[in-house]
Amino acid sequence: MLKCSALDRTFISGYEQRSGVLNKEAFQEKIRQLGALVGELDAMPGNGGKGTARELVQLLLEVHGSGLERIMEIIDESGEPGEEIILSVGQDPIVRHLLLLHSLHPEDLETRVLKALDLAGPRLRKHNSELELLSIHDGALQVRVRTSGHICGSTGKTVQSIVEECIYDLAPDLASLEILGQEDEASSGFVSLDSLLKHPSSANAIAMQGAEMCGAD
Repeated sequence: MLKCSALDRTFISGYEQRSGVLNKEAFQEKIRQLGALVGELDAMPGNGGKGTARELVQLLLEVHGSGLERIMEIIDESGEPGEEIILSVGQDPIVRHLLLLHSLHPEDLETRVLKALDLAGPRLRKHNSELELLSIHDGALQVRVRTSGHICGSTGKTVQSIVEECIYDLAPDLASLEILGQEDEASSGFVSLDSLLKHPSSANAIAMQGAEMCGAD
């Protein structure tokens, strides 16, 4: 008679409960929940089991990352078809965040930032605005928003929101982002995400960021 261990039963139970692949919004919500739970763990008083819990989370991430990396290696070993598959999964809105979490995305940061700026363009033009890349260095990105004519405060916030959404969707691993207006002087320093954008922090890993999807207006 075949016997199942507790781990086997947990796996089988989890498999039976899955109803299909998560959509983009559901996946992003799980990422946000993960970040919130880790934040709550950090805020717990005393050491106690906190160190053990954090070690467990880190170990799980390392195990999953190692398995995912080996999957990518096997796909890559198949030659040109494998390369096409890797590039394809790198564009998937769910898989790309998982690859970024484990530093396995096939495209570098600058390439993804440039794609994000291209995606933001059509949406910004609806608000008589355009986006200019000023610099990107060591994960710090500086961009300028240029607007034709006068815009009200609400439109300005909408424009900034579009820029943030598009950039963080494809490049949630940025160290910092500075968005300048057309009258602002470019600086050599960069403002942190927490203080400038009030964007969810991703301190422990990309998993701690809840980057919003870049959808159509």
